[in-house]
Amino acid sequence: FFFFYLILYFHTDIPCRVPSLNHKQAVQPYVRQSNSIATIDKSRLVPESAKKLAETIHTVEQPLVKNKEKPTSGPKWFNLPKTVVTPELKRDLQILRMRSVLDPHRHYKKENGKAKIPEYSQVGTIIEGPTEFFSARITKKERKNNFAEEIMAAEKESGRFKRKYAEIQEAKASGKKAYYKKLKAKRARPMK
Repeated sequence: FFFFYLILYFHTDIPCRVPSLNHKQAVQPYVRQSNSIATIDKSRLVPESAKKLAETIHTVEQPLVKNKEKPTSGPKWFNLPKTVVTPELKRDLQILRMRSVLDPHRHYKKENGKAKIPEYSQVGTIIEGPTEFFSARITKKERKNNFAEEIMAAEKESGRFKRKYAEIQEAKASGKKAYYKKLKAKRARPMK
């Protein structure tokens, strides 16, 4: 600012006045001497409580990070806790997204966009009520620890995925080298 003021002063024909400081605005010393006694203005010293705070060790948190970290979703959403991402949860969520493949007779709405893990969620176990029929419940033997294990157990029973995989591989091989070798082998068999 001062440099600009000097340039303005030297390059203009208008007379400019240099501002002067008021002597009342000057910094007053906090130690005063009258006769041979020196006194201190205690109102201008650092209070004892502030000194103690300055001597203690404390961490400084960034305000942006502090605001973002909310442990729950709030009372409007029943205080759902923040999602703790584990490999098991990731796998279960991935299977849920691909649930349309699990059952050919059920159709689900497609998810648009990139799938992401919810910020607040909770995993629970459904407890059947006493009024439900026993035939509608899953037996203790069929119950598994997580969703992925249940799917694998159901696959062992039905063998549907294995069968579908074999069908796809057969369709892929159709018209290729292995297909023609198999066809030639069939033709080359002697007739009985």
